Amino acid sequence: MERTARRTAVGPLNRRTALAGLTGLVGLVGLTTACSSDAGDAGSPSDGASGSDAAGGFPLELTNCEATLTFETPPERIVLLESAPVTTLDGIGVLDKVVSRAGAFPLGYYGEDLTARIEAIPALSEDIDASGHLLISQELVIAQDPDIVFGLPDGVTREVMADAGAGVVVQDIFCGGGSERASFETLYSTIGTYGQIFDRATEADSLTTSLQERVAEVSDSVQTLTTTTAAVLYPSLGGGPLFTYGAGSMVTAQLDALGIENVFASTAERVFEISAEPLLAADPDVLIVLYQGEGDGMDLTQEMIAQDQLSGLRAAQEQAALPLLFNFAEPASPLVVDGLERIHEWLLELEG
Repeated sequence: MERTARRTAVGPLNRRTALAGLTGLVGLVGLTTACSSDAGDAGSPSDGASGSDAAGGFPLELTNCEATLTFETPPERIVLLESAPVTTLDGIGVLDKVVSRAGAFPLGYYGEDLTARIEAIPALSEDIDASGHLLISQELVIAQDPDIVFGLPDGVTREVMADAGAGVVVQDIFCGGGSERASFETLYSTIGTYGQIFDRATEADSLTTSLQERVAEVSDSVQTLTTTTAAVLYPSLGGGPLFTYGAGSMVTAQLDALGIENVFASTAERVFEISAEPLLAADPDVLIVLYQGEGDGMDLTQEMIAQDQLSGLRAAQEQAALPLLFNFAEPASPLVVDGLERIHEWLLELEG
């Protein structure tokens, strides 16, 4: 069988960023196109987000973290080792190419129809350890004969996947070294790259346009909000470390769209551990509390704000804390636009 993806170069990958152990999520943001067509091809894309036509777009070479991937033709067999790519793959019409999945796919992310289609995809493993990592053997992944794999949990390597004929795409934020303030352009670029990989440029453009319109609609209606500051937190179960999000996180892009200051956006890091003292000093108007798994997150949120060291926060005293499923805030996927709308609706109710 001729493979649709091959590795041309792979460098060492540092996946242990601050919250990698908590999220269990890896995916794709900001893949940059290194070579998509001959320079003289009139059908070649004008930029990285515009996709490529069937005649001139392949072989497609692109960079992901420190690896270079080459796709000879659009991939036909997808293995998902994380949930983040689902809504983008569905949005460009290639979710039916997913042959297997592994990890947690919380029902709270999807509508009834999409939930049914996800549940129809064979599950290789749903084992998640206490720190949020997927537990799976790469032999099981290889047995699915994938052309492309989304996600790189412990025990799975780019090199072995490449030798088996599969390109691996990893969420750019897990590669380390990023220092730019996040924006929704990150999302639109990601969608464009998906469109290139699967030769679905038209569908990618359409999805991007619809999301841009939704973001603009929220941004145009925020003048009525009186909330000016927020902090986005990720509490550990059982009273462990508390994490917050800085300029490199998509939650900062969401708050920017709402005209609200992320009180920790002066820190370039995407996510970092925080103590109670700087949080109390910032004393944000509202808290957004990210969580994973089933349920509505209220128990975890109440447990966090009831802690003695955080009970002095105005947001804790006023119960101004919104639990939000993780993928509604991170990483860059259409779900972050859903998350933006949910935050906006909650703020309107809170202030009403």
